[in-house]
Amino acid sequence: MNATRKIIRIDEERCDGCGLCVTACAEGAIRIIDGKARLVSERYCDGLGACLGECPRGALDIVEREADAFDEQAVVEHLKQEETLEPEPLACGCPGTHLQTFLRTVSCEEADRPAAGIGTSSALGHWPVQIRLVPPTAPFLRGARLLVAADCVPVAYPTFHRDFLDGRVVLIGCPKFDDPGPYVEKFARIFAGSEIRDVTVAVMEVPCCQGLPMMVRKGIEMAGKDVPLKKVVIGTDGSIRGEASKPAPPTLPVIEAVKA
Repeated sequence: MNATRKIIRIDEERCDGCGLCVTACAEGAIRIIDGKARLVSERYCDGLGACLGECPRGALDIVEREADAFDEQAVVEHLKQEETLEPEPLACGCPGTHLQTFLRTVSCEEADRPAAGIGTSSALGHWPVQIRLVPPTAPFLRGARLLVAADCVPVAYPTFHRDFLDGRVVLIGCPKFDDPGPYVEKFARIFAGSEIRDVTVAVMEVPCCQGLPMMVRKGIEMAGKDVPLKKVVIGTDGSIRGEASKPAPPTLPVIEAVKA
């Protein structure tokens, strides 16, 4: 049934196919086709415009016109189908949007000196790492132990890779400069579909960082999950200032403490 309502409009002349709008759309209404962002179906677009702020070229806006009514059930079925599809290569070739998984090994030299605390190898096992760029259906999220970190944390905390990142999938963002709405929606989709084992949220002691744990917790609630969650606060001097854990249900593992 058609109705006059708000819906996304894409300016193909401005669009460069970067794909940021694709990952920002929680309903999967946009796809890169022939190097351009295109609306897959009018009934998948809710017209709220969560994707608008992601476009670096200003190619998106919301218009009011006659269109198919938004169909929430159709969106659910569409997203299930999308999970089985391989992501289409983006026209811009931007490495920041290409999913990658790395196999990490430890050198003999590092294995012989674990007490040193700082090795020469990265513990990062995937790419991308920005919350806005990682699709909720990324293969490396499935069954993962998740680390959500404010983007200042790796700079301030000297042994971030050893104490936080090793063995985890990391998502990094800034709760001050980024819009919280898309963050919450993405976390909800991740927790709903990826069977996350537990999550650690690492933030700085500054006030603007404190919204990040709340966004993650809201995403867990929206997904209807009960995931063990721990918050770690890092001081501006690089020390751990505090830790707090949400108790895990009996069927899930308790998160071990991070040592300073």
